[in-house]
Amino acid sequence: MAVVAVWKCDRDNSMFENKKDAEEHDKMLELAENITALIEANIEGINETHSEEIGILLSKHRENLAKACKGKPSILLETQKETETPNGIVTPISAT
Repeated sequence: MAVVAVWKCDRDNSMFENKKDAEEHDKMLELAENITALIEANIEGINETHSEEIGILLSKHRENLAKACKGKPSILLETQKETETPNGIVTPISAT
């Protein structure tokens, strides 16, 4: 029997084959959590699910958001075009 080392993210129980990827994912989730809290504190009546989705979206695109804030806002539109499919719907795939 082979032994396989995996790292588990305690925030969402995601499993990773290496520590670096697990730590990066954990940092992304921490940023998303803080963005979600900021949104909920400042936008009255927002749905919790929507604020979490926005937080995750922004944290996944943090590098491009930083570039946009530094004077290149068009990068956000370029990123959007890369993730669109012909029908406009992106379906994430997760292994279970």
